[in-house]
Amino acid sequence: MAQRHPRLHPFRATPGRTLPIAVAALCVVALAPSASAAQHRYTPGAEGVGDAYFPLEGNGGYDAQNYSLDLTYDPDYDQLDGVVTMTARATQDLSSFDLDLSGMDVQRVKVDRHKADFKRRGQELVITPRKGLRKGRTFTTVITYGGVPQTIVGSPIVFGSPYGFLHTPDGAFVGDEPNGASTWFPVNDHPSDKATYDFEVTVPKGLTVVANGLPDGQQSGNAAFSRRSAATAASTYKWRERYPMASYLATIDIGKWDVKQGESPGGVGNYTAVDPVLLQNQPDAVNFFFDTTSEATDLWSSLFGKYAFETTGAIADDARYNGDPLGFSLETQSKPVYSAVRSTSTIAHELAHQWFGDAVSPERWKDVWLNESFATFAEWYWGEKHGGATVHDRARTTYNSRPFPDPAGRPFWSVVTADPQRDTMFNQRVYSGGGMALEFLREKIGDDKFFTVLRTWYAQHKYGNGTTEQFTALAQKVSGQDLTQFFKDWLYSPIKPDLPQG
Repeated sequence: MAQRHPRLHPFRATPGRTLPIAVAALCVVALAPSASAAQHRYTPGAEGVGDAYFPLEGNGGYDAQNYSLDLTYDPDYDQLDGVVTMTARATQDLSSFDLDLSGMDVQRVKVDRHKADFKRRGQELVITPRKGLRKGRTFTTVITYGGVPQTIVGSPIVFGSPYGFLHTPDGAFVGDEPNGASTWFPVNDHPSDKATYDFEVTVPKGLTVVANGLPDGQQSGNAAFSRRSAATAASTYKWRERYPMASYLATIDIGKWDVKQGESPGGVGNYTAVDPVLLQNQPDAVNFFFDTTSEATDLWSSLFGKYAFETTGAIADDARYNGDPLGFSLETQSKPVYSAVRSTSTIAHELAHQWFGDAVSPERWKDVWLNESFATFAEWYWGEKHGGATVHDRARTTYNSRPFPDPAGRPFWSVVTADPQRDTMFNQRVYSGGGMALEFLREKIGDDKFFTVLRTWYAQHKYGNGTTEQFTALAQKVSGQDLTQFFKDWLYSPIKPDLPQG
């Protein structure tokens, strides 16, 4: 694809400011809390969930239940306009609450159909409803907003790779982990607060939208796009993810797609969408993704437990940033996204995340090894089943290839698997280091008990979250062994433990 040249618009508002200022000022007067609300001691929800790595991600005081995203995207101007409705339950007596939103312009907010006061403070969208919200009450918040979603660039967390909302020549490619969701819609942006999602996305005619879950209808007609002078031919696509999903797993991918739908041999629905550009170098790319996805989904279903979602699949795009190919794939729920044609082992890795990362998500970002180490172990297992090195050998090869102390500028053993720190949370110690730890645990407690641990972990925490402490406690219970020193060495130690014999 050709390099994208952003189209500037001289009348566009500055991203991140609230609009319109005059209306917002009037709302402050009209929506001041009543005396009775003050007497009831309503208090603001926390501006973050307390995650040590991302103090301002997520918010306190409520539990999101559902997000309904009604969006219009115009790739000619990179312009996204939307109305997002969040249904939530108050977990305290709330005088105000926050949503995460980075950039974008907020026009109006309503809570339970009444205008609400709002203000911007960094990434925080602070909302004050007309009346306090009692603990236990279910309420709806409607945010009307728009702007050009800003791609996150240069973050050491992902080694400088662009992520979040990526503008492509014909649409968008969205991969949010860990904190990119709030760049394109207002959300409680932390994996500890899962919700169901409904998407309704309108795009110019000729483009298609693929999102999480199952398609829920489409229609064609004329639509108004905010930067165009007149309505134009457009199509609207609806998708529904009815199982709880962490915000970093949400995706809308817009462009031109070759789609194949069907079922895996094990009976799991499969929706695979591939950018036709990728077919130029690999004409069988659609079947390749579809078949590999089906095989991996069925293998992990037999090994870890029944697949948790309504469909499996793949979204493969020719995704680039400033003309350079992107180098990542991501386990977006129900359909991983791939920025090019990837290997079968990468597909197996991302699909293992549907169990470890998607169905069971980390309670805190320090627990990210529960995603990446498990998917790495599964990737090694896939390789062994397809004639490659055994997991036993892969673990020892990895161990022997990593000297200690770490060479300058190449941290590995110094990164603590179960608490890797924010800027090194995707270090290889969290991937292959944790993969080693799982293989050595398997050898220590035996195959039967090891896979019982994995299946039980999945069954107990499916559609929810888990912590390292919960996993290690389960492993001790199932194995009947004291694993304290083992986990100290392999999950919490910043040095190179002795290699287990065997």
